[in-house]
Amino acid sequence: MNRALRRSLLAVAIAGVLHVETAAAAVTLLGTGAISGTATDQSGLTGVLEDGVTLKNQIGGFGSAFTYTGRGLSFIATPDRGPADGNSSYIDRIYRIDIGVRQIAPYGTNAFQFTPAVVQTLLLSNEAGQPLTGSNAAFDATGSTDSLRFDPEGIRIDACGTSAYVSDEYGPYLYSFDLATGKRTGSVKLPTKLLIDAASADPTSELSNNAFGRQANRGMEGLAISPDGSKLYGLMQNALIQDGALSPTNARVSTNSRLVEITLATGALREFYYPLDAASYGLNEILAINDHEFLVIERDGRAGAAAQFKRIFKIDINGASDIRNIKSLPATGIPAGVVPLTKTPFIDLLSPAFGLAGASFPEKIEGLAFGPTLPTGQRTLLVTSDNDFFANQNSNIFVFGVDAADLPGYQAQQVKSCQ
Repeated sequence: MNRALRRSLLAVAIAGVLHVETAAAAVTLLGTGAISGTATDQSGLTGVLEDGVTLKNQIGGFGSAFTYTGRGLSFIATPDRGPADGNSSYIDRIYRIDIGVRQIAPYGTNAFQFTPAVVQTLLLSNEAGQPLTGSNAAFDATGSTDSLRFDPEGIRIDACGTSAYVSDEYGPYLYSFDLATGKRTGSVKLPTKLLIDAASADPTSELSNNAFGRQANRGMEGLAISPDGSKLYGLMQNALIQDGALSPTNARVSTNSRLVEITLATGALREFYYPLDAASYGLNEILAINDHEFLVIERDGRAGAAAQFKRIFKIDINGASDIRNIKSLPATGIPAGVVPLTKTPFIDLLSPAFGLAGASFPEKIEGLAFGPTLPTGQRTLLVTSDNDFFANQNSNIFVFGVDAADLPGYQAQQVKSCQ
């Protein structure tokens, strides 16, 4: 029996169990999976990066950007910029990840064991075939999209299933890539207010030499695509510099961030005001439920037993003000005349109900993807972590089952053949 057929049968087996036993809970942790921090990929790269310990073909960081292909139990992911906070020549890449599943207990929390495996590796390059790298130093001094430095933080498949849109935290920029070759095929224009004027290999220098744009390492962290593939939604991790982001000592003090909507056919833009629960938190991913509702990861920067805030919110942009003409937001509080998007709690990942909290809970919860919809109507929701390329830490996948009643407006992404 080939692997694809076996995976399909296992998925059906899960659906059969859920069909008779899902009445009890709205959100259930179906199970978890992990890829070892020492695993290697199919890139063919050899040797060690500049940190002296990370193999050039080491699998890490892929939980930073994760999305469903629309087929079976197959997903794609892209690691972020590599180890050592951008101080290495790590070559960016896209992974295809297939997930096996086995029932290990009667239906309930952790009833299933998920086994993710990287089955394909594509190294990323620009249109001329030059490798894109996570290196801080590979920036373009003119601030253009010709930059070779690239920090992938969000990935979504296009409506044809042959290309992927990937958001870059460095620019921030938004690119499209061919999923057959890994070659960049274009860029999507973003509002200039997001961009810095003076790029540098030194993040501290970027903060001190720019009065506008994203904070260093706090750019376009999340990316969503509307179910029909017509719009992208880019989520800034924190406030822009001009939005009262920082204190005189560069401490983060603003709770006001921005969500950008881009209509792909016309380039039309809208922006929405997102209020963070605390200035120390960050936004890490956004996933479309339909054309106006989304799930968003908001979290603190703590790991293990020290973690206090790792939550998924449901947001709605219907009725929210378009703030694209507001050049500067206040550090806190809703600007006069502005209607923020609505924001309601959806999943608390540290809830005792899931049994995930504790010494091994990861700091960086960064990926969100819906998987197959089960015959019961229950949605599968996958949440992934970024291990920052530490060999002693796994890359985790948490798989939740969400009752249809909790996502009444859900629309699966339409991925179709465009040939």
